Amino acid sequence: MTATADATRASTSSFADLGVPARIADVLDHQGLTFPFPIQTATLPDSLAGRDVLGRGRTGSGKTLAFALPIVARLGVDSRRTRPNRPRALVLVPTRELATQVHDVVAPLAAPSRLTVTTIFGGVRQNGQVRALDAGTDIVVACPGRLDDLMRQGHVDLRDVEITVLDEADHMADLGFLPVVRRILDTIPRTGQRLLFSATLDNGVDVLVRRYLVDPVTHSVDDDATTEPDMEHHVLTVTREDKPAVVRELASGQDRSVLFTRTKHAARKLARDLTVAGIPAVDLHGNLSQNARDRNLSRFRDGEVRVLVATDVAARGIHVDAVALVVHVDPPTEHKAYLHRSGRTARAGASGVVVTVQTADQRAEVASMTRKAGISPAHANVAPASPHVRVLLGARAARVEPVPAAVPAPVASRRATSPSRRRRGASGAGGGQRGSGSRPARRPA
Repeated sequence: MTATADATRASTSSFADLGVPARIADVLDHQGLTFPFPIQTATLPDSLAGRDVLGRGRTGSGKTLAFALPIVARLGVDSRRTRPNRPRALVLVPTRELATQVHDVVAPLAAPSRLTVTTIFGGVRQNGQVRALDAGTDIVVACPGRLDDLMRQGHVDLRDVEITVLDEADHMADLGFLPVVRRILDTIPRTGQRLLFSATLDNGVDVLVRRYLVDPVTHSVDDDATTEPDMEHHVLTVTREDKPAVVRELASGQDRSVLFTRTKHAARKLARDLTVAGIPAVDLHGNLSQNARDRNLSRFRDGEVRVLVATDVAARGIHVDAVALVVHVDPPTEHKAYLHRSGRTARAGASGVVVTVQTADQRAEVASMTRKAGISPAHANVAPASPHVRVLLGARAARVEPVPAAVPAPVASRRATSPSRRRRGASGAGGGQRGSGSRPARRPA
């Protein structure tokens, strides 16, 4: 039987009041994290006590810390050594970027207890991941595909896993990962603790809950179908001819912005065009290598560039502080994608603006999408330099001259530098000239 807890549980003054050990609470305090978010306040007493928990809340609600804390707290009290290739905690996430982000949250919390954390995902060579597993890692943060591969190769054995977390379970369902997730979970002892965090329970997520969670406590902090009260929504109608200029204006502000396109090619092209126009931008999409994705996301996080142009690969699980503006350059095809894209702004209590740029022929689909998303955006017909665009933009950033590409050094003629041609020389000595019509003498057998 599933117990349900009220998300409006009385607020507490600190993480320590929720049962977080002092050594971990000190780390949070040094990071400036003093007051827990509602999802943390609701779930931590149960998860720290070892209960199975189903946490429901939109992206950006603080779910990562809600499951990271019980992992490090519960593993940290056990001094036994982790065996090679047999981790004691597993966090399954849908994307590489989210795996890296979860690692960056968990690792500092795990350090006081000398717990090790390893990420496992595709797009990079597996050698480093295999070495970490061979050395014995306590906590594995993994994408299902690569983890499944390493399990088949015999590099991972999950029979020692005590705590299992499924993060963004609904997104894993959207990406078609549930058969692999079930195969992985079937190898983990049923006596362990299970924590599942998801914005919704559709597309088979409810099946995971019924099959793998035992008498879970359910905490619903908010509904993914509702809109943040401090998020403004606007729909700007433009002509096809004016659209590129309007998008450039929206991207030229002083604050961070994320621009979403439907295709990888469009993301790459828009980032390049903005940079050439004096608005430095980086792209994020599936065609980039993992190193390139990490590098571009780091440049955006560090403030080296203010504009990130992305496909839906960045719509879930990517957290960057102080994103003031999200622009749907290409309107998404369905309302869940709209909500997840828009969730890159107005996070953790901050405010934000969401703009959808549509052409006249897209009015019907955008109207249907926003209606299903439960929002009522402000509408305006705009052109370049429209007052409405300037109001949304705010202060304009100074134009940055693009760095010209390095001119490659002249390449010497292959004919001039080839050692074999130099040996033959113009006189044809020792074998005759190619251009004379005679063939070089054959070497005797």
